[in-house]
Amino acid sequence: MSLLQSLIEHYGYVAVFVGCFFEGETVLVLAGFAAHSGYLLLPEVVVTAAIAGFAGDQTWYLLGRRYGEHAFDRFPRLRRAEHRIKALVAKYGAYAAFGIRFLVGFRIAGPIAMGASRMPELKFAPANAAGAIVWATLFAAAGYIFGEAFTRVLEHAKHFEEVAFAVLAVAGVVTLSVLRRRAKRAD
Repeated sequence: MSLLQSLIEHYGYVAVFVGCFFEGETVLVLAGFAAHSGYLLLPEVVVTAAIAGFAGDQTWYLLGRRYGEHAFDRFPRLRRAEHRIKALVAKYGAYAAFGIRFLVGFRIAGPIAMGASRMPELKFAPANAAGAIVWATLFAAAGYIFGEAFTRVLEHAKHFEEVAFAVLAVAGVVTLSVLRRRAKRAD
């Protein structure tokens, strides 16, 4: 057993939980790929990611309810996001809490702004739970399916598996960075 395989098998679900608590798309796609490779189990990846995504957004929402104005004053980027999020909430209501996790750059700012704007928790929590389940399923499945395609390309080169994981990780980080920069420029 390789060191990478051992680390993934022993700490993979912890990494999925921590990564998905905060942002998580890259971690979740990689976890889907790890499930495809047999290091993790896809249903457990989805459940772990959904729970972590829900818990993370609930935490940001509650922090927004308690410290929203202070957070907006301390982090001006949150203030810029607040106006866009309020517009989304005005237009879509609780559905905004469902969809906010799919918008680059709003995963943390969204729940904070919704909490600060006093969206009722009984509206936020169910929409957040539904969004977390759909989000976890889609991104983990994307990693799993991408893993299938990637594995077909490499099926005769099993010894490149660790390199493949590293390439996927770098590609995910680069993609996320590009998307964040574009979102930042759009502000």
